[in-house]
Amino acid sequence: MSNLTASNQISTLSKTRGFMPRYISRFSMELVYIPIILFCIVSIAWPVIAVSLKSFQDSSGAFVGLKNFTAYFSNPAMVQSVWNSIVIASITTFVTVGTALIYAYTITRTRVPGRSFMRLLAVMPILAPSLLPAIALTYMFGNQGYLSWLIGNTSIYGTLGIVIAQSFFCFPLAFLMMLTSLETADGRLYESARMLGASPARIFFTVTLPGIKYGFVSSVFVVITVSITDFGVAKVIGGQTNVLSLDIYKQVIGQQNFQMGAVVSVLLLIPCVISFFGDMLARRRQGSMLSARSVLYKPKGSLIADTIFGIAALSISVFIITVIGTAVFASLVKFWPYNLELGLTNYQFEQFDPLGWKVYWNTVYFALMTAFIGTVIVFCGTYFSLRAKLAGGLNLLYRVLAMIPLAVPGLALGLGYIFVFNSPENPLNFIYGGFAILVVSTIAHYYTIPHLMATTALQQLDKEFEEAAEALGVGWSTTFFRVILPICWPAMMRIASFYFLSAMTTVGAVIFLYAPHTKLASIAVVAMDDTGDTAPAAALCVIIMLTCLGFSLMQWMLDRLLRDRMQSWRLVGTK
Repeated sequence: MSNLTASNQISTLSKTRGFMPRYISRFSMELVYIPIILFCIVSIAWPVIAVSLKSFQDSSGAFVGLKNFTAYFSNPAMVQSVWNSIVIASITTFVTVGTALIYAYTITRTRVPGRSFMRLLAVMPILAPSLLPAIALTYMFGNQGYLSWLIGNTSIYGTLGIVIAQSFFCFPLAFLMMLTSLETADGRLYESARMLGASPARIFFTVTLPGIKYGFVSSVFVVITVSITDFGVAKVIGGQTNVLSLDIYKQVIGQQNFQMGAVVSVLLLIPCVISFFGDMLARRRQGSMLSARSVLYKPKGSLIADTIFGIAALSISVFIITVIGTAVFASLVKFWPYNLELGLTNYQFEQFDPLGWKVYWNTVYFALMTAFIGTVIVFCGTYFSLRAKLAGGLNLLYRVLAMIPLAVPGLALGLGYIFVFNSPENPLNFIYGGFAILVVSTIAHYYTIPHLMATTALQQLDKEFEEAAEALGVGWSTTFFRVILPICWPAMMRIASFYFLSAMTTVGAVIFLYAPHTKLASIAVVAMDDTGDTAPAAALCVIIMLTCLGFSLMQWMLDRLLRDRMQSWRLVGTK
């Protein structure tokens, strides 16, 4: 938007809204901003502090120092869980990042046909709960699986199954980072390398890899964090293999040992914090890959390269389709593998869960509430942190709070909520046991990514909007609703979509916080799998996936429908 257009629009607003004294505008801004900061303190910082303190206390609340940690590491089974988590996370990261790089490279650096379809297929796993690949793998490689002959006497229940399922679930996260890095390439570098006689292999190692190093490092840290903190996959297909995320569940739900659960939560925090700071360090060292003179890179066809990468990408695509297809087929089969007649018996959820279909409608309601409230809180908080001129370091405090959830596992956060909100002395105890605590915990759990989305969108806008409004006496609310929101509408839609999809598939934090009447679909899947109702669990996973897919399509259509009305400023000067 040009300076003239911005000034004219602000001037128009000043005529229609009138003059607002600066101190009134500042006071009204604080009335909105401070409650958001308090929300972040209560929903993010307080639970994390509570779970950390609990690890140094006994059941009576007395301080015992490192006694709980000593007890944990004196148990060989517990130590084995730490080692299993490290090994599984390492293998999962190697497999996931490697396959994501190959897939993204095929799309951006080759002329393989069907690349548009491959882009869509690559993000499909993110629409399903992490339990779906775990359940599908039991039908593929389990004792009665149709592909069990491929793994011989090796059991899918254990490290092998966890690695494959987590690689499937984490694949879209690594792929999107790799794709973004590979798409921001300067074609001049590749042309210069070819003119100097560099081979394709040398170009890859000297031009391509250095250019994507930040995306590569970030994807490594993200996959490590997700895989080491994931609960659903290990619960369904872990077998006798214990990992840290399962230890928390067993200590809290199975043994009611909250102190030991807090110890495991603190241990889970360590790799997450390391990944968080490692990602920050890599981001600071990342140089700019594009300039005003950059030329879009256009790949040139190569029969050998296209064939090799085409076969690799085809194999990955077939695996994704097979996993999703197996889950859908298993949900329709009446009794695997003896009666393969198709039907909807497994979708009659009232036969397998006391709430029946209500768990699904609970989840839709919960996801919509999370998307709406979360989007409002995150966008407003981020806007104030970037544009509000408030003293006392409030902006810095908010930014620190907004980044904390990225380093906090969902299970640890959920356990912290028990310590904080289950206490009768807490005036906020009334939200415990209802949808409110599920919504608040999920907004807090996924707060960082929407905050970064909003930051990216708002930093693209010049501060002249607020400066012009302040000079003309237009209140911040008028500028915010009439100028900022229409411009940032696409970003807000993406934030809402992210929150909805995350809420539909989440298990981590809410597994400790739901009540019988607020049971969610993802939790019902875990319960069904526990009781041996694997096919109904697969059916519910399919319903969740279809709902997420439908919401994504609706969001895309709504975005296109409202784009001209909400962003008519883009048309200024184009006619």
